[in-house]
Amino acid sequence: MKNFCLIGSILTMTAACSSIGEIGKPPSFTPAMETQEHAAMFNPGLPLRVEDSRLLDNASLWSGTRQSLLGDRRAIQRGDILTVVIDVDEKAEISNATGRSRSGSENLGIPNLAGFPQRLDNRLPDGASSADLVGINSTSSSSGDGSVKRKEKLTLRVAATVVDVLPNGVLSIAGTQELRVNFELRELLVSGYVRPADISRQNEITYDKIASARVSYGGRGQITDVQQPRYGQQILDAVLPF
Repeated sequence: MKNFCLIGSILTMTAACSSIGEIGKPPSFTPAMETQEHAAMFNPGLPLRVEDSRLLDNASLWSGTRQSLLGDRRAIQRGDILTVVIDVDEKAEISNATGRSRSGSENLGIPNLAGFPQRLDNRLPDGASSADLVGINSTSSSSGDGSVKRKEKLTLRVAATVVDVLPNGVLSIAGTQELRVNFELRELLVSGYVRPADISRQNEITYDKIASARVSYGGRGQITDVQQPRYGQQILDAVLPF
């Protein structure tokens, strides 16, 4: 118990110190040098093909390079950038109702059993009889109602970077975006896997074509901090059984 209290105190003090350090200051941005996007751009993958510069004419519009006028500029290798279009407008409604009822009745009597019921009746109090030895009645009923309503709408555009190219050619992408207004920082994170064939000629891809898509839209700052319960309250909510 002492160790638990000590660990809780250390965590609380650490969290409090991190919050105290931001008093009077806007939330700081995440350093761009520490993101996996920077690592992918700084260490690009191997080129898909080696071109002989002697066979290319820099003045030609029909060269096979990506820098030409009609070249394909879609993201295809590590370090390339593409635009992720997130347009979520979903609505779901589910309603269930169940009902069940059951009733049963059982009666058991032994009117004649070698004269035993008659002898037993003589010893029973007045009005009692062994004609119906056992009588059971049961009734049960249950009902339930449930409904779920959800509506979500989110429209965003964010630039993502190809951080890896899998052996089967699928691209692993990740994108981050941070926007600070006064003392509130809005964060947008997106990651997943896309096929090069699903990338449009405008070098864009919609969220519904991203496998294992992970989209996070949130923020941190003074307003977000006020909306969250205090650390002590969170600890008590996790520890107290009632």
